[in-house]
Formats: sequence, C-alpha cells, structure tokens
Amino acid sequence: MNKRVVILGGGPNRIGQGIEFDYCCVHASFALREEGYESIMINCNPETVSTDYDTSTRLYFEPLTFEDVMNIIEKENPIGVILQFGGQTPLKLALPLKNAGVKILGTDPVAIDIAEDREKFSELIYRLKLNQPPNGTAFTYQQANKIANQLGYPVLVRPSYVLGGRAMEIVYDEESLKEYIEKAVEVSPEHPVLIDKFLEDAIEVDVDAISDGNLCVIGGVMEHIEEAGIHSGDSAMVLPPYSLKKEIVEEIKEATKKLALSLKIKGLINIQYAIKDEKVYVLEVNPRASRTIPFVSKVIGVPLAKFATKIMIGKTLKDLKFEKEIDINYYAVKESVFPFNRFGNVDAVLGPEMKSTGEVMGIDESFEIAYAKSQIAAGQNLPLSGKVFISVKDKDKPYIVPIAKQLKELNFEILASSGTGKFLEKNGIPVKIIPKIYEGRPNILDYVINNEISLIINTPSGKKPKKDIISIRTIAVQRGIPLITTIPGAKATLFAIKKLKQTGINVREIKEYYKLIKEKDGCNN
Repeated sequence: MNKRVVILGGGPNRIGQGIEFDYCCVHASFALREEGYESIMINCNPETVSTDYDTSTRLYFEPLTFEDVMNIIEKENPIGVILQFGGQTPLKLALPLKNAGVKILGTDPVAIDIAEDREKFSELIYRLKLNQPPNGTAFTYQQANKIANQLGYPVLVRPSYVLGGRAMEIVYDEESLKEYIEKAVEVSPEHPVLIDKFLEDAIEVDVDAISDGNLCVIGGVMEHIEEAGIHSGDSAMVLPPYSLKKEIVEEIKEATKKLALSLKIKGLINIQYAIKDEKVYVLEVNPRASRTIPFVSKVIGVPLAKFATKIMIGKTLKDLKFEKEIDINYYAVKESVFPFNRFGNVDAVLGPEMKSTGEVMGIDESFEIAYAKSQIAAGQNLPLSGKVFISVKDKDKPYIVPIAKQLKELNFEILASSGTGKFLEKNGIPVKIIPKIYEGRPNILDYVINNEISLIINTPSGKKPKKDIISIRTIAVQRGIPLITTIPGAKATLFAIKKLKQTGINVREIKEYYKLIKEKDGCNN
C-alpha cells in the first residue's frame, strides 16, 4: 500500500477566506505526487481547484470538523496530516487532532498554540528581545475598559482565533468600546477579546519565509502601501519594500529567522510587522501558509508551497537547493480585488476586517509602473487627465496639499468639498469648491453621473461617515471611477500617473524578469 498524506483545505469560499489557500493545497498535492505519496484532500468548496476530481489521489467533500476529519483518518490510515495550507480553519484542529493521536506533519501544534495564545506569544517576544505593541486580554467590558485606558486610545479590538479579521475594529473612545463589546462579539472565558495599542500612521510589513527547523530562508518582505490598520488581505503590497531603510529591512529579516527557528517551524511562516518612528514591532505570527504565498512564489520564481510540503515529509532546504534568499532587481505589487460593485449598500472603505475576494499582480523594473499595472489589473484605470474630486478628513488635509499641487502641475483640474477646498486654497492651490449633496447643484453626484470625474480621493472620517459621503464612494465604484481612500494610496497613485505620462507601459513575460535574477547572481531555483 502506498504512503498516504491527508491535506486539510480551507473550507467554504467566503469573504475573509482567501482563495490563495487553495493554491497552496493544490501545490501540496502536486508535491506529494512528485515524491511518490498518495494525497487525500478534505475540503468542501465546489468552486476550487483542490476539489477537482484529478487534483488529488482521493477527494473527500466533507466539512472541516474534528469528527468528520477523524472518520476519514480512521478509514484512510495516513502517515500524517498537513493543515498549514488551509488558513485559520484547519489550524483550529491542530491540538484536537494531535491529542487524538494523529501525526501532524510540519510545524508542531504546540508551536501553533504559542503563536495563537496571547500570553505564550508575549513571553516568546520578550525572550527573543523583540518588540510588540502594548496589549491585553479581556473577558468582560470592565476589563476591556481598564486595559484600553491603560494602553491609551485608539486601540485595536478583536475576538481571539478569528478568520479574515472578522469583527475586528479600531476603537477611539469608551463609548465605541462599550458598543463593540455589547453588540459585536460574544465575550466569555472561551472567547476573550484581544486589545492592542493601535499604532497610528505606522508602516505595515508582511514577511513570508520557509524553514526546515534548522535553516530559515526569507521568501519575501512586502511593504504595505496603505498604513497599518488595513487588513493585510486588503492592502496593496510591494515586494521588495520601496520606502524602508535597508537597516530596517535587515532587522525585520533577522527577527523573522529568530521567530521561525524558536518555534521550530517546518514549512511556511508569515509574520506581520509595524514600523513606527523607525522602531520595528511584531504584530502577529502565523505558523502556516499566508494569503501572499502565491504572490511571493510567482515574484521570486520559487514554488514555496511545494517546497514546504517536501520539508514536511522529511526533506531539507539544502536537499531542495534553496538555502539563500532570492534578491530580485524589479518590483512586484499585489493589489486586492473587491466585490463592492456587487453589494450596492456596502461602503467601499478599507479597515481591519477583510473585504477582498481576490488579487492581481503588477510587475516592472520601476515601482511606479508596477503599481500602475496592478491598478489597471484590479479594474482601476488610472487617468492621465481630467477632473479630480478631493475630500479628506481634517487629519489628512496637510498631507493632501503636495499631492493636489502635483496633480495640478500634471494639468488635472481639482474639485473639492468646502473644507478640503478652503484648505487647499489657503496653500495656494487653485480649486473649484462644489456644494455637498444636500447643499445645492451641481454637486459631486451630478459630476459623477455626467462622467466628468476621472479620479476621487476621499479618506473616511470617523467610524460613522455621513450618508452623502458613502453615496459618493458607492456610485464611484458602480461607475468604475478610480477611488482612493487612503493618503499613502493617493501618493502611490500620483507617482504612477506621473510615470505613466512619462514612459507609458511596457509588457514582458514573467520569465523575462526571472532572467534578470539569473543575470544578477545565478541564484534562481
């Protein structure tokens, strides 16, 4: 009888559960086949490749519950189970399966528990002399209120063990915290609320790495375009980082290797960091495949999920001839794709709860054109001329001035709401102030309906934005007008438009970029 391995998939397809996990499961099945193993796929999603009839040796279309998985394991008698490719859903089964005597291939469930458990994780960070934002765990509103006041507002609140940032919020005051605890989540000893000091205006970074327990190799360090506070599944990311100092990037890489080797990771690991005032904070460690594994694998030309699978069945990174990080000399931008045009009443604003349903990639030797390509692929056709409507919250007004000035220099006409418009006029930028929707006509909706607006920059103010602002964003999405809701996004868009006007776009096969790596140091695998 052939050796068999069970792979646990990501479960039903839904917003917050990336389809990227399915990519990893499929690659795991292919890797097992290459090594002479039978692959037993357990998943219950009819829309994915992992549940195609010819992907695995056998497919069980069953729910990812402990009972169902155990029934299949008893029937198939595998040498072990792979559960780090299906996201958070199968990860929850790690300890129950281990306690039932099932062999978990790859990272030990004890390490998974350390990464998921707040107290154990904080002890690990302290032992490794790394930094994390001040935080606490609450079981009641009274405890949550006390912790939030100690940390100082704003705070990031979320239930423990969540998928896709569900029910995660940035809370700015006691009233909002009370409302969150009462309405948003069930708080109990089994379901505590995690509270972190929210690092405003920080740069967020994702790192994907692979480890065999003795050696850790960085797959990629990705800088988020949007500031910290936007879910990593929704944020645009650039690989390699385009604005971070080299010393900061090296510090992040060293911290990643420390964490991976301390947890004895066998397979993949994803770590999220925030950089605030040039200090590096560890936000989260995921001892599993992340949503960015397909992106990183395509950018560097290395099948990370396949390699991770082979490590789980006994190979080393040396065996796989992947002992050194791939140093690319081009930029790749991952952009998320959103379903806002399918949901008329959903506000098209990003936050800590994941809303995207897919992603695209732009690649080029310049960051600006790579970003432009990613926007075009995601359905945001960046304009080279026309009218730009700008309306930003008070905090963002000083930051929008240089952006508006350069847009004006690129011959765009600036339209603005009264508050933003007066601020821009004070700073010497010619602007046409237009009335709010309920103040008169022609207002922004008239301009949008008449197809006169080429771009909208609108940053949300507060937790409960006004209905007219939501209407502007909703109609912009429905009519295909590029909508930017963050200042870093506006800045990157400006750079992209400027470069597009200068050079236009060149298209090359991805193989051509891989050749650039080979020409540089011969280190492509």
